[in-house]
Amino acid sequence: MVFLDCFTTEAQEQPVEITPVNKDTFSDWLTSQSGQLANWVKKTGFYAEPGKSLILPPEDGGKPLGVLLGTVGKNDIWSWGEAAEHLASATYSIGGKPNDTDLDNATLGWALGSYAFNRYRQSKKTVSKLAVAASPTLTAISNTAQAVYLTRDLINTPASDMGPGELAACAKDTADRFNAVCKVITGNDLLRDNYPMVHAVGRASTRAPRLIDITWGKPDRPKVTLVGKGVCFDTGGLDLKPSSGMLMMKKDMGGAAHALGLGQLIMANRLNIRLRILIPAVENSVSGDAFRPMDVLKTRDGMSVEIGNTDAEGRLILGDALTEASAEKPDIVINFATLTGAARIALGPDLAVMFSNNDTLAKDIEVGADQCDDPVWRLPLWKPYRRFLDSKIADINNAGQSRFAGAITAALFLEEFVGDNIAWAHFDIYGWNPIKRIGRSVGGEAMGLRAVYAMLEKKYSK
Repeated sequence: MVFLDCFTTEAQEQPVEITPVNKDTFSDWLTSQSGQLANWVKKTGFYAEPGKSLILPPEDGGKPLGVLLGTVGKNDIWSWGEAAEHLASATYSIGGKPNDTDLDNATLGWALGSYAFNRYRQSKKTVSKLAVAASPTLTAISNTAQAVYLTRDLINTPASDMGPGELAACAKDTADRFNAVCKVITGNDLLRDNYPMVHAVGRASTRAPRLIDITWGKPDRPKVTLVGKGVCFDTGGLDLKPSSGMLMMKKDMGGAAHALGLGQLIMANRLNIRLRILIPAVENSVSGDAFRPMDVLKTRDGMSVEIGNTDAEGRLILGDALTEASAEKPDIVINFATLTGAARIALGPDLAVMFSNNDTLAKDIEVGADQCDDPVWRLPLWKPYRRFLDSKIADINNAGQSRFAGAITAALFLEEFVGDNIAWAHFDIYGWNPIKRIGRSVGGEAMGLRAVYAMLEKKYSK
């Protein structure tokens, strides 16, 4: 069993006990304490606000009596993450009444809150440890946390160290750890193997574009294919972004990060599926060889696409990947992409936007999202808006002339490349925490990953 460094199954000393309280139970806790301690707590101004913690003073000048942690209730995840991030380095345990806390949620929250991106600067704080019993459940929680860590790490890494080649190397390393097969098509070989849109978007960069293809699991199992947008940096191409719009574009491969993170979790927990992961990895750069506005591109499925905007490049590379994903008629196709600003304007940075052509699949994902506190919000594939993508000279325009319903029209563009009778879900995600939130620091974030996994686990777990 492999556990994270934030856990200990053999504590060398008596852990400091953390007692969860919320605004409904805090007064009862105060009443149960000695008058001296209760008065001291009141004077600190602690009111059991979610994520707030209070170290209780020792009775004899030694180890703290314990810690109070404000939560939003039994199923809280993120307040425990906040405790892991901010409590002084020590070994802790989960206390309180047995029915006051979902231990799995608290343990996962502790793991997710312990995350730090230390590639370029080492943290000065020693990781606080949570004393837990070794078990298969702890292994599963560690697997989930490590999938989120991988997703965050990939997004947080700057483009100087996370181009198409580095992303492919990470994919191969992930595949190797689980005895999966990883194939990579590079540069002009994309034209030979008929991935023309991936090639067109990535050809202007000195770092060659790639199509990453991972397969794992027995061929006779139900087929699930994940597709992730891997734009390792997006200048906007010849429709150049302003500097402010380019600032965060290292995270434009966040869809690929999600596909790899989710794929790692599926393989680690050995779900009963035949998994495929497809990642078109490119850098959308400017050069004399860049594709241009009003060019017409050939696609893998034979359609022609007029380029209305070179900054709508993610949907192009996903189109070729979705065509390949559909070729073997999998049971489910799910793609992740940091695709549109329109999705962020509509729902903000915290909610993963979901589109789906299958009501049952969408509902199953929504149920999973509720169960694991990984929110998603479904938007409609409103067919009448397909007219916004009409072209006078090609089968479709990648951006169209209207600014209305940008997230929907992007999803409708992708749907054109999904095969008939294939259950498909498209996630338009931000992949980033722009401000500090309870249990989550600023930086790369997994959105919808745990929700999709919960759906897959319920459907395909052994």
